[in-house]
Amino acid sequence: MKALHIKVTGKVQRVGFRRYILDLAQELGLAGHVKNLPDGSVEVFAQGPQDILNSFLDRIKKSPPPVLIKNIQVREVSPKPEVKTFRIVFGELAEELQEGFGAMQSIFMEYWKEFREFRKEFRDFREEFRGEFRDFREEFREFRGEFRSFVKATNENFKLVMEKYGEISNKLTIILETLVKESKETREILNETMKSLRKAIEKLGKT
Repeated sequence: MKALHIKVTGKVQRVGFRRYILDLAQELGLAGHVKNLPDGSVEVFAQGPQDILNSFLDRIKKSPPPVLIKNIQVREVSPKPEVKTFRIVFGELAEELQEGFGAMQSIFMEYWKEFREFRKEFRDFREEFRGEFRDFREEFREFRGEFRSFVKATNENFKLVMEKYGEISNKLTIILETLVKESKETREILNETMKSLRKAIEKLGKT
């Protein structure tokens, strides 16, 4: 069992740092306490196995925003066997109220900072989208012009085909009418010929 006294300076009060230390110590199974000091720093007493304390120190150094650590002073002290859990040592009510409101404000400002960065990215994206949309609109205009030319050419070709079809249809009609007429005249000639042939045969039979 080892024990450490840790003093952390920087932006460590009214930013939720004590809560982070409490959660971290409880996660690692350490015993001790964390409390604010009048000079704006935070005091941590932690005891446990040496390797766990080393991990505890490493993770304190990597505390998430809005915490901003400037310095950490560490010294080894005597363990306190009677201390079995880890807790926050609270100050006076007014001080704790300021701590709570300050933490909320700091966290809110961090979110606001991220939101402003996101808003800037969104503006950049919007400008990029506008540029791409303008290019697309120009391409669409060109495509629309090509499509109109294609429709015009298609209409002209279709009109030409219909004219040619009309000419061919008229010629075919004339040919068919001629064939029908000639076929009728041919049948009439054949009929007259057959009649004459029958009469001649009948005369020969009487003779």
